[in-house]
Amino acid sequence: MTPLVPARLMLTATFALLLTASGALAKSTSTRPAPLTPGSRYLALGDSVTFGYMEGQVVPKPNYKDAASFPGYPEQFGAAQHVIVANASCPGETSSSLIDVKAQSNGCENAIGSSVGYRTAFPLHVKYKGSQLAYALGYLQAHKNVRLVSLMIGANDYFVCLRTTKDGCTSKSEQQALLIKIAHNVRLILSSIRNKAHYKGQVAIVNYYSLNYAQAAVNAQSLALDHALDSAAKPFHVEIADGYGELKAAALHFGGSTCGAGLLTQLGSPGNCGVHPSYAGQALLAQALAKAVRF
Repeated sequence: MTPLVPARLMLTATFALLLTASGALAKSTSTRPAPLTPGSRYLALGDSVTFGYMEGQVVPKPNYKDAASFPGYPEQFGAAQHVIVANASCPGETSSSLIDVKAQSNGCENAIGSSVGYRTAFPLHVKYKGSQLAYALGYLQAHKNVRLVSLMIGANDYFVCLRTTKDGCTSKSEQQALLIKIAHNVRLILSSIRNKAHYKGQVAIVNYYSLNYAQAAVNAQSLALDHALDSAAKPFHVEIADGYGELKAAALHFGGSTCGAGLLTQLGSPGNCGVHPSYAGQALLAQALAKAVRF
């Protein structure tokens, strides 16, 4: 269910390919979206980071049977802005499985070599059958006061690539193909939201953070993914929530260590961190979202 891959996955892909044909899926909108107001609705889409997932080694041990005990950045944002949150995210979701429930996930609907996933064992923040995208389209059609949709997806695609390629997804061609695939899926997701659900409101892409800002290799993987997401989403009139920058600023006084700054889950002993945001890290992602949204 890990949302970020190990540091050895250096990303060197060129991003010009990510923009190819993106305009064909987007329809221009000239109407300025309505501001987010108290009482309006916010739909959050994504993976374990958006869900608020914590590893089993966290103390005290997480209660996976109670989804409400995992306050991700959508819940923190919603509480601060007094909006109704529908957090449809699923730990282990890939950009493909978000679209097609039968596609390979990293522990949401299924896992590598297994038909069992988080959804089959534990509740999500909202209950639905089928894909996350199908839920999103239905939700947007049923609720006309949705003023914000956020999307944070793609990190688990790297983890799947890492586990399913002989060289651990280290070749330039594999990395390029992976980023192109993620970008394609992001365009498909946003095209569906805009053109199938006819949603005209605000959309925000939430950028991933770095596990260690002092390590160039780790930064490279996060920045490459964020660039792919942002570039693919640009034709759909989105805002960018700079999660990368918010956590970087907070880690500055700790030598760039996201773990040392207390922004990652603590796994029982000092200096031993997971890859998911702590409550403080989630708060910074919520802050990044608040800075990007129009009120």
